[in-house]
Amino acid sequence: MPTESHSSEDARDESGHLIRELHGITLAQILEYLVAAYGWPELDRRIRINCFAVNPSIKSSLTFLRRTPWARTKVEELYIQTRTAEVLRRK
Repeated sequence: MPTESHSSEDARDESGHLIRELHGITLAQILEYLVAAYGWPELDRRIRINCFAVNPSIKSSLTFLRRTPWARTKVEELYIQTRTAEVLRRK
């Protein structure tokens, strides 16, 4: 009887899309998800950027992340890791 093996590379969301491809996910949705999952203090600890530490808000963080590719990449990577772990735990 074959067993299914799932890696983080092929983890899929509820719609069947690969999480790592961020299909149909906006930066605002990513940020809202991460704030709900971790809160601002933990986001600041994981990704050291001032918009998470000093008067954090979704609006100010989105403004910064849209202008700062390296920071946006870090946020997207954390989202992918977190969502992948969540999906794999459910299986």
